[in-house]
Formats: sequence, structure tokens, C-alpha cells
Amino acid sequence: SPMTLEMGRPQREIFGETVAALADTDPRIYVLDGDVGSSTRADIVEKAHPDRYLQMGIAEQNMLGVAAGMATMGLIPFISTFVSFAVVRPLDQVRVLIAQTGANVKITPSYGGLFTGQTGMSHIIVDDYAIMRAMPGMVTVSPCDDTEAAEALRWAAGYEGPCYIRLGRDATPRVFGADHEFRMGRAEVVREGGDVTLISTGAQTARTLQAADLLAADGVQAHVLHVATLKPLDVEAIVAAAERTGRVITVEEGTIIGGLGGAVTEALADHRPTWVHRIGLRDVFVQSGPNDELLEIYGLSGAR
Repeated sequence: SPMTLEMGRPQREIFGETVAALADTDPRIYVLDGDVGSSTRADIVEKAHPDRYLQMGIAEQNMLGVAAGMATMGLIPFISTFVSFAVVRPLDQVRVLIAQTGANVKITPSYGGLFTGQTGMSHIIVDDYAIMRAMPGMVTVSPCDDTEAAEALRWAAGYEGPCYIRLGRDATPRVFGADHEFRMGRAEVVREGGDVTLISTGAQTARTLQAADLLAADGVQAHVLHVATLKPLDVEAIVAAAERTGRVITVEEGTIIGGLGGAVTEALADHRPTWVHRIGLRDVFVQSGPNDELLEIYGLSGAR
């Protein structure tokens, strides 16, 4: 039962360990850190490969530019900072130097979503899904747990081109087992049901499964689709999930304007007009606070 899912490990720790392991066998892999390595756990890479850990300081626009230059030399740079400083602060560099040129840069920040350790409103970014999936050429991925985060990072190292992977700060329930396989652009049914379709992404998928359990206790069987890749979007899977029940609810730890809810409604408007209700943040800047309290305030806990 999803309500008894064990807790996984923090995705930021998975980042450090996975990229360090990738660097063991691929000399092209570097990590560029915006002076937050002890927070993002890029310090794991620093310890394992000090020669391929570049401390760029609190100068993220420069960091993204340097990464683009490294990519032109055949290197594979991974960006390590908070989502706020990997997406929003250097957005011009991301657009002009990386997305427009198709540079092989891996934008892999942690501290995504609401869980940022009470860092303050300035550090909580709710529109990264919308920004990055709208960026031409930018693959946009939001893993649901530690298992999928490790898989997505390994995939990114082998993918030729720019990609964005939103990682979380804190531990979340583990949805997938060790036999899971991440494939870019593939959404996955994580629960079968015939009454209502729930579509979620990122860490919100575990909470959506918890909500599905609560619905089942009331006699409502939810069909749950996990969309790890917001772009390219698995339109076929979204249409099939909508076909199952004829009613769709999207759930995301981000703004419903242009994020997962926007992506799903666009796809269904084109291919299968369907009633859709979007759950997420509604045009608000999020206040800072403890994780569980934030989930309750913004209606994102399983019980809400």
C-alpha cells in the first residue's frame, strides 16, 4: 500500500553519490558548484574528484556561461546549486548560451519545490516547470524519489543536449523499486483505477498515491499517472489515462499556470477534450516554513 511506502533518501544526496560514481568512469564529467556544495551535496563529488569539482562562488550567471563553454570543449558539466539560482537568476545565460546553442549542459539543482529548509520566500521557486518546459530544446524532468533521481542523472550523463532535472532537498517516500527504469518522455501508471484519473509529477506523486489510498477507503478507485518528463510530454499516456475515467485531476508542487497542469490541459485540448481540475499553487509566492505545514497550507498533503 502506498500509505506504507518506506522513506527514500534525499535526492540531493543521491545527486552527489551518483555524479561521483559517473565521474569514476567518465573523465568528461565535472561539477560546477555555486558555493552551496555542503547543502546540495556536491561536496561528495569534491571529495571523490577534487580535480573535477569547480567552485564557482556566488556568481551563477558566470557559472552557467562557463558550463556552456566547457560543453563546447566536449566536457559534460553538471550544475549544482539551488533551483532559485540555476533557473531564475541566470535565465538569460540558460536561454542564450545553453538552450539556443543546444549545449550539452546538465542543469541539476536541488532545493526544488516547497522543501528548502526554511530558506525564505526568495529561495522557493514555484514556476520552474513552466519556465523550463517552455524553453525551446530544454528537456524537463522531475523525478519522484531517490530511485528515479539516480536513474535520471545517469540518463542525463548519456544524453546529448541540455536538460533540466529538478531535485529535492529532503527525503520523500520511495515509489519505485530497484528494478525501475527511467526513460525520457515516458509517463507511468503507478496505480490502476476506473473512477478518477490523478496525474502528478516529482515528489508530489507519493502524496498523490497516499491520497488515492484515502479515496479507496471511501470507495473511489483512482488511476494515478506519474509524469517524470514534462518535456517531451508523453501525450499518448496522458490521453490513455484520461480515457480510463473521463475526469482528470493534476497535482504538482508548483504553480498550475504553465506547469504540469498546463501541459496536461494543452495535450488533452488537442487530442481528447476532458474535464480537468488542477491542484497546485494558484498565483502565489510561497511563504517559508516547515515541510508538513507548507503542504497543509497549500493543499498538497495526501489528506488534502
